[in-house]
Amino acid sequence: MFGVVDLPTYLAGLVLIILLPGPNSLYVLSVAARRGVRSGYTAAAGVWCGDAVLMTLSAAGVASLLQANAVLFGIVKYAGAGYLAWLAVGMLRAAWGMWRGRGEDRAEETAPAAAQAERPFRRALVVSLLNPKAILFFIAFFVQFVSESNPVVGFVTLGVLAQLASVLYLSALIFGGSRLAAAFRRRRTLSAGATSAAGALFLGFAVKLSLASV
Repeated sequence: MFGVVDLPTYLAGLVLIILLPGPNSLYVLSVAARRGVRSGYTAAAGVWCGDAVLMTLSAAGVASLLQANAVLFGIVKYAGAGYLAWLAVGMLRAAWGMWRGRGEDRAEETAPAAAQAERPFRRALVVSLLNPKAILFFIAFFVQFVSESNPVVGFVTLGVLAQLASVLYLSALIFGGSRLAAAFRRRRTLSAGATSAAGALFLGFAVKLSLASV
């Protein structure tokens, strides 16, 4: 049906995969918690665009090329790890600045300028695209559920379902994170601690990605 084989199994696997924590969902949550719902959805839009690009590349066979070419895979892998590490350092520096200025009431005044400088959409998009494991996942996971009789419709159907699941999950994270935003604006220490934790996790993602193999 709709070019898909064994749809219930695909949906069950999709739910489990979506719920697994990763740099995309963590970044969207951190943006929503620090900047609010609007900025959270801006970051989420970057994730959705990045996922759409990866799905298209997977359907076109680019993921198989990465899987077969160790040098190309390594280039993408270390570029992604480097970008995640750069984001982590930025978060840790921001957390240090919050900690040093925890006695000052400037959070709401500086938030708009900081949000503009951060560019959540672009950062989320790059995080999504520089993730070779995600590319390999899409091709490995999608292909086994695509009907050979109608592959184009199958890829589109699976992609739409994946995006819908991502929209629901990231929306839950955004509204959950936005509840923390007011507390973060009032309490610099809390904001600094949360930003430090996010930075540490991004460093962990960078290390994990740099050690990944085809």
